Amino acid sequence: MSGHSKWAGIKHKKALIDAKKGKVFTKLIREITMAARQGGGAQDANPRLRTAILKAKEANMPSDNIDRAIKKGTGELPGMTIEEMTYEGYGLNGVAIIIEAMTDNKNRTTSEIRNILSKRGGNLAGSGAVSWIFHKKGYIMVDKKTAEEDKVMSIALDSGAEDFVIGEESYEITTTPQDFEKVKNAIEANKIAFQVAEITMIPTNSVKLEGDAARKVLGLVEELEDHDDVQHVYANFDIPDSIMNQDIEGK
Repeated sequence: MSGHSKWAGIKHKKALIDAKKGKVFTKLIREITMAARQGGGAQDANPRLRTAILKAKEANMPSDNIDRAIKKGTGELPGMTIEEMTYEGYGLNGVAIIIEAMTDNKNRTTSEIRNILSKRGGNLAGSGAVSWIFHKKGYIMVDKKTAEEDKVMSIALDSGAEDFVIGEESYEITTTPQDFEKVKNAIEANKIAFQVAEITMIPTNSVKLEGDAARKVLGLVEELEDHDDVQHVYANFDIPDSIMNQDIEGK
């Protein structure tokens, strides 16, 4: 999971930077609205909504914006019709990519995603072409400096985690999507801070990239993530830290 853990950490840093620039509000509002539409407006009974609201608060979104997004999802306020789309494709060197989007215009979004992939050496693929490489998992990353290994491992595994991996700088905990909240709550209850806590898609294998190929694939993924309709991008690359850290403060 080395490639996934490195990119998860980088994405978290980028999200905080983007939040300061106000770039993530539209995506967060769409996620809150969709979560409320599918699971109702009560946080206690809707884990997806609860997670979306926590991310919105981390980005310093005003409470009024959050409340309006929830009410649009539940139908208490009028709102545009948004649908969820999942795209599968490839980047350079056969890197597998999954793109999750929310859009009010499917044809426009599909065309724009196809164009981004094409101009950067990738292509869209049919449904099921790469999804078999990924598994939906709960993922929690804890900085090794914040807690002792035995304590974190014990809490994670006792609360239902599937796996516990000791990385160079962090502990990586994976769970089933169903057990994610339980494990995350157990870690929080023990006052252990985490760097990343999310439901994500983890690849079963990765493609190691170096040099120019790594920079090109990273550029592709970053352009996809910057698209207004794209919520998440998952890829099975493994790129050196030195390249992934380049220019992050400028993103």
